[in-house]
Amino acid sequence: MTASGILKLSQTNFKEQVLEVPGPVVVDFWAEWCGPCKMIGPLLDELAGEYDGRLRMGKVNIDEEQALATEYGIRAIPTLLFFKNGEVAGQIVGMCSKRDLKQNIDRLLVPSCNNRGLDRHPCP
Repeated sequence: MTASGILKLSQTNFKEQVLEVPGPVVVDFWAEWCGPCKMIGPLLDELAGEYDGRLRMGKVNIDEEQALATEYGIRAIPTLLFFKNGEVAGQIVGMCSKRDLKQNIDRLLVPSCNNRGLDRHPCP
């Protein structure tokens, strides 16, 4: 786990930390060399603190975990996958504002919406 409470995810712990978790999980697929990944990282750190106890947040380094990136069809980074009860419930590809991230996370936290409305495209 990083200092901000964001989990370092790998093929070894992904099932336990993401797929078997009953609540919401946000997974950031990123790489060290990716400029937009470095820009979105601090936003995710802030949101991990703001949503502490209500959701889990993790990062997958695609250079170290190529099998996971392939399994989830990651073609561009950063890509954020939103999981709920072990299933992908939404996706954001590319850099996004904190406001847009919060909107997607808030939709993920609402139990009655059945995850409808989560975008499967880049933020507007």
